[in-house]
Amino acid sequence: MSNQNKDQLKDQLGDDALEALKIAFTYMPRAIEVNRFDYGDNYEKILQHIETVREMLHLNDTDPDEVYDEINPEQSPNSSY
Repeated sequence: MSNQNKDQLKDQLGDDALEALKIAFTYMPRAIEVNRFDYGDNYEKILQHIETVREMLHLNDTDPDEVYDEINPEQSPNSSY
């Protein structure tokens, strides 16, 4: 990622923009699912996009690994603890 892109990522999002990013992130493939066989020669670019969104979520104090459960709690498995 270029330094310019990193500088842009430092900006905090407003509540509505962060919510929109979380929703969009839930529709993105997970990085482990992205490969050349399924996504062709664009797979590296897709992985970069996923990482950019994950970084933006982190910069906005949001754990990307918890976004799906937050946005879709009814589809999240219940904990047995």
